[in-house]
Amino acid sequence: MVQYTGINHLAMVTGDMDGTIRFWRDLLGMRLVVGLGRPGYRHYFFEIAENDMIAFFEWDGVEPLDERDHGFPVKGKVAFDHISFGVASEDDLWELKDKLEAADVWCSEVVDHGFIHSIYAFDPNNIPIEFSAVVPGVDIRKTPVMTDSKPSLEARKGPDPQPGVWPEVTAPTPDEDKAVYEGEGHKIVEALEKLERSE
Repeated sequence: MVQYTGINHLAMVTGDMDGTIRFWRDLLGMRLVVGLGRPGYRHYFFEIAENDMIAFFEWDGVEPLDERDHGFPVKGKVAFDHISFGVASEDDLWELKDKLEAADVWCSEVVDHGFIHSIYAFDPNNIPIEFSAVVPGVDIRKTPVMTDSKPSLEARKGPDPQPGVWPEVTAPTPDEDKAVYEGEGHKIVEALEKLERSE
């Protein structure tokens, strides 16, 4: 089985990278760890935790989303509702709430979801964000729980991956065919090497 390490990054979009940096780095305290760009294009990454980042593309002409409440039903084409960031403790949740409110950024009350306590807000692009602290003693990863009164057919099969749903790989890519193509971030390696040489 593939071993996942978390979300490497979520890729969002902004029309105002400076406002986005001020919110995510300066207000929320997430380090800006990578910045790619050229005229008309930027792609910046903020560190959430050891294995997780959120990234933003900046393109000309992008406008903030229409504000929409977290978890509010919508119709039509939709692929995204909100992002929830885990915090280490309830104290961290209250610290974030105080910071957001001191910055005059709307923030919800603390909501008890049983297994997590959460606050809700919006970034400058109107991206709905949530911050969640796990309730001590309630470990849904250790003991998954289904409280849906009419769970879907697939959900009734349990939390673990089901064998035989998809075809097995019968022709894995041979080592000699495993090619990695240069992308936008290739210059980062050169910049890191240059920094190491100058130290």
